[in-house]
Amino acid sequence: MSDLTDLDDLAGQDLTEAQIKAILAQIDLDITNLVRDGKLSALRYAGGTGHASADRAANLEALLAARKHYEALLHSLPAWEVSEAQG
Repeated sequence: MSDLTDLDDLAGQDLTEAQIKAILAQIDLDITNLVRDGKLSALRYAGGTGHASADRAANLEALLAARKHYEALLHSLPAWEVSEAQG
């Protein structure tokens, strides 16, 4: 599949509460795995030969920013929905 050149033909539906909670759970797991080693300095780590290195602190910052975004999205959902019975 080729890369998109624009978003004009892209369509989708809003995320559900369950989907947002699942994303938050995955982010929390990623954060936990990142900090488990107790090495939260700006040291670089690599995934092995030929793999790009990454900054653990930058990864944590990105995960926390993503978590903040999805938590705000979760809190912006309506607390309840009103429906009308068909009569």
